[in-house]
Amino acid sequence: MRTLLAATRAEFTKTLTTRLWWVLLLILVLYVGAVAGGLAFGLGALQASGEAPPRGGPGGGPALPAAMLAPVIYTLATVVGYPFPTLLGSLAVTGEFRHQTVTPTFLATPRRGVVLAAKWVVLLVLGALFGAAALVATVGLGAAGLGAFGLDTGLGESDMWAMLGRAVLAMALWGAVGVGLGVLVPSQVGSIVTILAFTQFVEPILRTVAGFVDWVGEVGRFLPGAASDALVGASFFTVLGGGTPSLEWWQGGLVLAGYAVALTAVGYALTWRRDIT
Repeated sequence: MRTLLAATRAEFTKTLTTRLWWVLLLILVLYVGAVAGGLAFGLGALQASGEAPPRGGPGGGPALPAAMLAPVIYTLATVVGYPFPTLLGSLAVTGEFRHQTVTPTFLATPRRGVVLAAKWVVLLVLGALFGAAALVATVGLGAAGLGAFGLDTGLGESDMWAMLGRAVLAMALWGAVGVGLGVLVPSQVGSIVTILAFTQFVEPILRTVAGFVDWVGEVGRFLPGAASDALVGASFFTVLGGGTPSLEWWQGGLVLAGYAVALTAVGYALTWRRDIT
């Protein structure tokens, strides 16, 4: 336990003494805040005019109820923000190899599994921090946009706060997923390209197709982004997907955690135990 605590303190120090974490955090907050604020004012104006925005899915669908606006806007923190803690987690590992700090790290803590566990702890905490900060932006600007048109912000409901709590948990798990991916793909460029390609192109395309093809929808709900949305309980993709099946929130959490564990375990077996020169 002492070794893990010492390793965790060292990992916090290494991460927090660089500019990377707060630069990513600042970009995340500005990005999701701008998207949430713009969408809230746009959809709020549309709803107030009597022209409720339609749901997505095959053949369109019924109008999006006003009660769904707040959850969809607030959860943009996770829907579009999850690559940020994932990138931070990946860079926390790949940076060790790129800057050759992995050698002194292993000399200071020869038990490599302890080092990896410490990185998990740090990125779970920082992922949760990223989630909380992103929600401050989306909820603050989103509620302002909805309130400007007299629409319900939902902030007086316990279910809404439970959803926001699950969003923080989802972002924490994304930090751990990033650690696992960084261990599996220790090349910093390769890891970044993998994250951006999958989160910005591969999974969005698969989830769009899932709204039209039943069997793809059955498989697609187990994708990491879909599992994250299920854990949170609402997302823009869920609305656009129409009848696409979704996991229960606890199932989504287990699937997302499973990705983090699986990536870390495979990476530990294939790369983390190799000799370091």
